[in-house]
Amino acid sequence: MSKQIGILSGLLTVGASAAFVLTWSSGFLVAAIGTVDVAPTTLLVWRFVPIALVLLAVTFATGAFRGVRRDDIQSQVIIGFFAQFGYCACVYGSIAIGITTGTTALIDAVQPLVVATLVGPLLGLRVRGAQWIGLGVGAVGVVLVVQSQIGGSDAAPIAYLLPALAMVCLIAGTFVERRTQNQPPVLVTLTVHVTVTAVVLTAIAVATGTLVPPASVSFWVATAVAALSPTLAAYGLYWWLLRRIGVTALNALLFLVAPTTALAGSVLLGEPLTLLTLAGFVLCGAGVAVVLVSEARAARFRRATDDSGAHATNPHASNRQALSFHS
Repeated sequence: MSKQIGILSGLLTVGASAAFVLTWSSGFLVAAIGTVDVAPTTLLVWRFVPIALVLLAVTFATGAFRGVRRDDIQSQVIIGFFAQFGYCACVYGSIAIGITTGTTALIDAVQPLVVATLVGPLLGLRVRGAQWIGLGVGAVGVVLVVQSQIGGSDAAPIAYLLPALAMVCLIAGTFVERRTQNQPPVLVTLTVHVTVTAVVLTAIAVATGTLVPPASVSFWVATAVAALSPTLAAYGLYWWLLRRIGVTALNALLFLVAPTTALAGSVLLGEPLTLLTLAGFVLCGAGVAVVLVSEARAARFRRATDDSGAHATNPHASNRQALSFHS
């Protein structure tokens, strides 16, 4: 039975990873479609405010806040400010000023390399040689795709600092989260993050006169999609996967978000897609594969080491394992 549970657990992780890539990619496309005639703050406010009210109602009704300490809530407020408000505001701003969806996503995809070189050592994470190779290959793929698409953008070169700032915000939020000792349930985490983002965005929209939404049906469709897919699904999966597969493997998935977004942007929005872009896609995918395979092997080695240690200290452990395997 334990073997079957392990297989199901692995399939669940694979499915969640695929869903994360698709839903995270959808956020870039919604931003491009929804901000054509509307200010980014308008779309963001009405993306977050209704879902914040729903999440607060559900969280209080289910008692999910019960037992969560005030210090933990304060930590989640900081994480949400960076990882959701800062990230989304910079991404929407990037796309609104003319940077293509694929390029925005691809600049964000440099995050794994930054995490490995800077954040990893601060968190006590050791990046193995094979993972360095994978991260390097993926980074080369990112450079190729950005180079192939940069000519199709009307934005000034300095505008490319916005998607880079989005990447920094997500890294900062992830870093604080990994440094937090007590992690509340994902429902509480998501509720706090969305609520903080909604409050800050509402204040900005009021100050800039962009609070009132248009009456068009297309706006509300884009808002509903943005609330359900990149807000609820993508961010929920991000924090769930972070706790399940670790920061290195999760961030490697962002290499897949980038080409997925660029491909969808080409099909749906007519953004450029060249042979150089496709070559970058292949390298991104290869880099992810190397990192994930290395992580999986390391996880198996850790489990085998832990089992050996348990057997050495408890002679009955192997018997219990055998019973568990055949149950």
